[in-house]
Amino acid sequence: MPGRTVAPSVRSVRPVRAVLLVLAVLAALLAAALPTAGVARAAVPDRWGFAFLDNPTPPPGYVPDLTRQWGSWPSPAANPVKVDQLAVGKYVVHFPLIAGPGGIAHVTAVGRTGDWCQIKGWSTAGTGQDVAVNCHKLGGAPVNSLFTVLYTTSSGVPAPAGGSYGYTYSAVSGAVLAQYNSAGGVNSVSHGSTGIWKAWLPGLGLSTQAGNIEVTAMDPVQGARCKVADWVPRSTGQTVVVTCFNAVNAPYDTQWTLSYSLKRAVHGPAFPPKSFGYLWFNGGVPAATNFNSSGAVNTLAGSSPYTVTLPGVAVVPDTAQATAYGSGPGWCGLTTPWTRSAGTVKLSTICFSTTGSPVASPFLTAYTSAF
Repeated sequence: MPGRTVAPSVRSVRPVRAVLLVLAVLAALLAAALPTAGVARAAVPDRWGFAFLDNPTPPPGYVPDLTRQWGSWPSPAANPVKVDQLAVGKYVVHFPLIAGPGGIAHVTAVGRTGDWCQIKGWSTAGTGQDVAVNCHKLGGAPVNSLFTVLYTTSSGVPAPAGGSYGYTYSAVSGAVLAQYNSAGGVNSVSHGSTGIWKAWLPGLGLSTQAGNIEVTAMDPVQGARCKVADWVPRSTGQTVVVTCFNAVNAPYDTQWTLSYSLKRAVHGPAFPPKSFGYLWFNGGVPAATNFNSSGAVNTLAGSSPYTVTLPGVAVVPDTAQATAYGSGPGWCGLTTPWTRSAGTVKLSTICFSTTGSPVASPFLTAYTSAF
């Protein structure tokens, strides 16, 4: 079972009336954002959830930002995500009522100091799914941090709705521990030299670079970072080279998760949600890697931090992820929680050198609403 290294205790708290009232109001407001029954619905994902930890030192059973968490379980407004901190830089995110095997998780640190976060593992906990997150500062010591996190699992072939989606959870050897492919293919991974893998996602994407890729390190023992080193599209599928490093910037063999989405949200579905987008910066912004579900064009400004502006998609609750691109050991994250104004979302993405200094560097980033 993926993530068996995680065995946190679940500490429950009795929700206060004020929290329940806020959640109920949020649910009522969001109900109006649901798409009409005539929209084609894809058959993925089966179960999913996302959250943003807005307090780096949360008390037991902490309920993070209600406008930046949601999931596929019944009545998510009345059953919020909760977070427990086990030690400095060590957290467990409790997603309720979505227990089950076969999924993946992603995490992105939020801050300006060069800290990063990774997945330690995930496991079922009763009817819920626990995702353990470890965060590190330069050099690898644990550090308390803000972060975004998501868990998603899919099966079956989606109904026609355009686009494609797949994910892979890889062992160090390249053995595939969990995978999904919306074209019905079987994803595979081969291991090269230390810290380098080649993932093959047959039947997905286009013959040119199109869509979005997110990669996250998964290591239960020590600090690790993973990123997209190269991306080779073909008409028959997508080849993605993943490279990973340890806390002192040396190539490192670890487990990792990868997701690929074309005209789909970062956790797999499309229409719903009707509000999502992504962007790849690689010195320029290739047209097919710049997608906005509202039909608007996303824009990029600045340089580490970069401002990615996505017009017309700002709907709560929502989430975002970021991944570095390139062969070196640098990494990327978000500086602050994304902002929303007049329907527009702005993501502040930052990349770091091996010394922890902001540096101009390629990255991929994705945003989605729950609806």
